[in-house]
Amino acid sequence: MEEQTQFKRELGLFDSTMIVIGSMIGSGIFIVSADIARTVGSPGYLLLVWLITGVITIIAALSYGELAGMMPHAGGQYVYLREAYNPLIGFLYGWTLFAVIQTGTIAAVGVAFAKFTGVLIPWFSESHILFYLFGLKITAAQILAIASIMVLTLVNIGGLKEGKYVQNIFTFTKAIALFGLILLGIFIGQNSSAISANFSNFWNANWTHIADGKIVSFESLSGIAIFSAIGAAMVGSLFSSDAWNNITFTAGEVINPKRNIPLSLLLGTSVVTLLYIAANFSYILVLPLNGTPDGSSAIDRGIQFATSDRVGIAAATTIFGDTAAIVMAIFIMISTFGCNNGLILAGARVYYAMAKDKLFFTKIGTLNKNSVPGIALAVQGIWASILCLSGTYGELLDYVMFAVIIFYILTIIGIFILRKKRPNAERPYKAFGYPILPAVYVITATAIAVDLLIYKSYTWYGFLIVLSGLPVYFLWRRFSAKSNI
Repeated sequence: MEEQTQFKRELGLFDSTMIVIGSMIGSGIFIVSADIARTVGSPGYLLLVWLITGVITIIAALSYGELAGMMPHAGGQYVYLREAYNPLIGFLYGWTLFAVIQTGTIAAVGVAFAKFTGVLIPWFSESHILFYLFGLKITAAQILAIASIMVLTLVNIGGLKEGKYVQNIFTFTKAIALFGLILLGIFIGQNSSAISANFSNFWNANWTHIADGKIVSFESLSGIAIFSAIGAAMVGSLFSSDAWNNITFTAGEVINPKRNIPLSLLLGTSVVTLLYIAANFSYILVLPLNGTPDGSSAIDRGIQFATSDRVGIAAATTIFGDTAAIVMAIFIMISTFGCNNGLILAGARVYYAMAKDKLFFTKIGTLNKNSVPGIALAVQGIWASILCLSGTYGELLDYVMFAVIIFYILTIIGIFILRKKRPNAERPYKAFGYPILPAVYVITATAIAVDLLIYKSYTWYGFLIVLSGLPVYFLWRRFSAKSNI
């Protein structure tokens, strides 16, 4: 197969912004508000969690703009960490990204796509077990998830132009559809009983602890406990707002990257933040926040106990009636399909950059005849498919949210480091509000990370996944020095 030696710059500002928006909006906005509502217990704090998440995401995006302008190279965040610190830190990020963060997210989004396809075509239900493989249940939903990942992988192997067309079409469609759903909730779906219940207890915070779908206890929140609950609740909102940095991975293919990457980061994160806050505002106009897990209707169950945490479907059911499940299933299928395309397109560029640094298999650092890292895309798709079959991607993503935050913190601290190390480097865009806003992000994100370690004990596993890259790094350096692998 003919190989190309360099990327083609074919991503304009609109394309770049669509990658930011499309990679961020998946299925999370329709689901995670249930867990947030159980953790903070009030409409006011539900909105505040999303607002804080949006603000720190925008601050981070503005800060990344400086690094993107300085180093407009394929690999993005991996390159920033390598240059600010050393190759080891860059490798640990790339290792975690490949092992879990990117591939685990691709697997989870692929399965979400299959789950909602199952609403339209029951054959693809998660309960439809096709066969057993090494003791694992292989369901029709898993097979469809893998098929969707393979299709998108092949599309992107075909070239950047094909990948960006899919991204633009699906992202634009789902953004308009989400905006339409928000307008319906605000102007048509208002429920007087929900509005009364929510606004009469707007700041009455409490933590509803559940086990096996049953309420175990209520914990009234005040003082420092409220801050702790907000930090714990932000796992879901942060995950739903993640992947905005994916555009930095494709820097080698962006037209005028020193301008378009910072601008697309600002535009994309701002649009998604506004949509997410507006979506949650529409939820509290349609559904009461508090409910019971045994409720017979969406209103009785409330946001807290929406069936399978599907708040979006619960709200749509209240507005549209029984046809809502079909409408929302189609909507979320579009959303997740487009989200996965962005993740698949961008992620492979990091492994390509690692291979160029001799920290991954040499062949992964090559471009195919279509000027894209075809082997990197294929390897990524295969590993994501294995995670689909394992069924462990959900747990892995819970584990690594802590690690994701740590790498964001390190990257933004890298701005301060590089200002010292390379004071004369070209910076066509400088971090907005430097040094105050980047410092605010570092302090806030660190507080959230500490809070997660205290209140979400499984986050320690994420730290262990990162540390597992240490022996891999030194072994790889040792063996790559002896052979061309």
